[in-house]
Amino acid sequence: MLEQALEWLANTGGTALVGAMANSAWQTASKGIVKLFARADPGRQAAIQTQLDGNLALIQRAPDKNQARAALVGLWQMELARLLEDHPEVESDLRALNELIRGELPVEQQLWVQTNIAQGQSTLFAAQGGNVIVHQASPDRTRTPAPDQSTGDRP
Repeated sequence: MLEQALEWLANTGGTALVGAMANSAWQTASKGIVKLFARADPGRQAAIQTQLDGNLALIQRAPDKNQARAALVGLWQMELARLLEDHPEVESDLRALNELIRGELPVEQQLWVQTNIAQGQSTLFAAQGGNVIVHQASPDRTRTPAPDQSTGDRP
């Protein structure tokens, strides 16, 4: 089982790779992924290149490229998670490749949206792009507490 940070790295790596398919970042992404897998296991280099070429062809022929990409993200997240599990020494190379790919993606693909909702008295921890946000939800202040449950801070 991967530790949480490596799982996040595999997830962002898979997302970046698939996001690069059929656009200007593809050459960098595909060469980098092949090199990464070849470093860990030279015998898989040809298989990874074939898999990438097939995935690219699927996206190029798809009527909805974003839908096709969404279908492939999980596959590459699993591939990269397995790679990190078997070869943790490639972690820094994958981090560097993620940054390189992200920098070459078209501007509209560099925007990330994340929606997190904390309710009741829960605590929410969220991370995106290296920023960690902690939000402590407040109890619903629209209700008037019962006399024996007074909080002292009525609306």
